[in-house]
Amino acid sequence: MSVDKSVASAEEAVADIPDGASLAVGGFGLSGNPIQIIEALLEQGATDLTIASNNAGVDGWGLGKLLESGRIRKMISSYVGENKEFARQYLEGELELELVPQGTLAEKLRAGGAGIPAFYTRAGVGTPVADGGIPTKYDAQGNILEESGPKEVRPFRSPDGQTVGYALEESIMADFSLVHAARGDRHGNLVFNQAARQFSPPAAMAGRICIAQVEELVEPGQIDPDAVHLPGIYVHRILEVGAEIDKPIEKRTVRTPAKEEEAS
Repeated sequence: MSVDKSVASAEEAVADIPDGASLAVGGFGLSGNPIQIIEALLEQGATDLTIASNNAGVDGWGLGKLLESGRIRKMISSYVGENKEFARQYLEGELELELVPQGTLAEKLRAGGAGIPAFYTRAGVGTPVADGGIPTKYDAQGNILEESGPKEVRPFRSPDGQTVGYALEESIMADFSLVHAARGDRHGNLVFNQAARQFSPPAAMAGRICIAQVEELVEPGQIDPDAVHLPGIYVHRILEVGAEIDKPIEKRTVRTPAKEEEAS
């Protein structure tokens, strides 16, 4: 029996995402941003969104487009640089922010996708991450309205044999997840390219419904099973967007060729 999860358009893929939905979105910096799906969601009009993602793109790109349109109510992120609009909305009380250590965020997504409601980790113990006090929401005048609360910390034996504190972290289980992959087949098996593999697999796992855009869509059996990074059981809709899509670089760093350096 064949299961074809492909959809004809990004508009079709996001048509049922409602106002107030929670989304887990893949991408590492600008690598692996599911931009076609994000743009379709922008046109679709869903608002009051809660989004768990490593970052919020940059101004005018990726999740930055949803931010600029005022569609996001809350971000759950580990990195919030490179986006002036993000900072403005947060500091002026328009956006709620939950800061999470990067590795903890990846595990919150992965664990949620595995059906694990919470876990203990050493990350953040002895800091405001575990003790509480990180501003989560400001008012328009820059006054703190809400702060993160303290987390349960329990003693466990660490790998080096010491008994130390571990903080309880709740996993993320989102309504939808949006990811970009290099290749996929009609069953939903996905292959990611380099840095795009960082957060995309756990983000995909965390969504009750996963929507994936791929540069190349192939038939089942054309991807070596040993090359699959995310099995199709986690993917519900898959859209081919082609390999010629725009892939911007956050910061292009170049150096002068050696011969020119010597001449100078």
